[in-house]
Amino acid sequence: MNNVTPIQGVSTSYAANPGTLMHASNQWASRPDDERFLSLQDLHQHTLRQRHGSKALGVSSRQLEVAPVDNGDMAVIGPNGNPAVLNNWSFGQLAQRAGAPAGYLRQLPAELAADNLNYGLQHVRDVEDIGVLLTRGQTGVTELRAATGPRYGRIWNSDIVGGLVRQFGDGVSGRFKVPGEFGKDVPITKANTTLYAGDRDMFVFLADEKNRIEIPNRRNGETGSLARGFFVWNSEVGAATFGVATFLFDYVCMNRIVWGARDYGEIRIRHTSGAPDRFLEQVTPALDRYANDSTHNIVQAISDARQARIDDVDAFLNKRFTRTQATKIKAAHLQDEGRPIETLWDVTTGVTAYAREIPNPGERVVLERAGGEILDLAR
Repeated sequence: MNNVTPIQGVSTSYAANPGTLMHASNQWASRPDDERFLSLQDLHQHTLRQRHGSKALGVSSRQLEVAPVDNGDMAVIGPNGNPAVLNNWSFGQLAQRAGAPAGYLRQLPAELAADNLNYGLQHVRDVEDIGVLLTRGQTGVTELRAATGPRYGRIWNSDIVGGLVRQFGDGVSGRFKVPGEFGKDVPITKANTTLYAGDRDMFVFLADEKNRIEIPNRRNGETGSLARGFFVWNSEVGAATFGVATFLFDYVCMNRIVWGARDYGEIRIRHTSGAPDRFLEQVTPALDRYANDSTHNIVQAISDARQARIDDVDAFLNKRFTRTQATKIKAAHLQDEGRPIETLWDVTTGVTAYAREIPNPGERVVLERAGGEILDLAR
């Protein structure tokens, strides 16, 4: 996952030893019952129904009119005269397009809020095309799920989950599946599943906890073992990028917290016009390689990095980083490990430790990517 060549709309990052991952736990704590699924097939059927009931259109902002409807809700009426009910997310997006503060508008009566939105769309903002995503729900009511720019590159959840089904089956009985609790298999229920999807986004966490990887000198000089796992997330409506993250870990607890994580790498694709093509061309093959890679290759890569000693640490760092960065990388490794840098693995650890101190996300990603490339030198 860390060898994908950066191109426009794609970002990659790498962290040698993040420790604890809360991504799945945050999902577990916030998802309602109807957004939890017991198998990848169930999740796939849900995303297919959602896609088949959806229609994406490009509409001029001058052709949209907002009107109050029953129960205090609001709907947007397009050029054909058919209404589509706004949900909380699309209301915020439409308010942004109208140049109006969504938080303030939510406090107003529906009639007054609609007037403000209409004034913004018709008079305040310049005319622009808006990409709308309409979805017909099970009750027959059409909902406006998204109001984005016209060049929004939608990656459909059903395509992503369909690819996961082809690679991993049901996600509960194969090699990669919903993780157990503290490394032990448990029945998959809505209370502990890691397969989620709603109107706004989706999230999947699968792990191979049976074929654990033996790591020499894991802790206190003793050999330990790690499992492999990955996250996949996406939003069809602009709430998040599409992304995949892979990592090694000790175990997952009942609250779906990933403990003892390391070698965390991720790729994110922004929903620009070329996003669907990049999903097919880059992410799908990378995930296939990760799923089919032997544990020996991972063990060998880690072992090689630990054993690849650097003769001249200063020259090695100065060739790849600024002098200031090199100094801080050495200091960060010394602070974390209690000894100076000696190997390629040490450099990667030092880069990650230093990157944690950088407040700017863009600079941090660039540095972490460089750390990942150093680890690759041992492969």
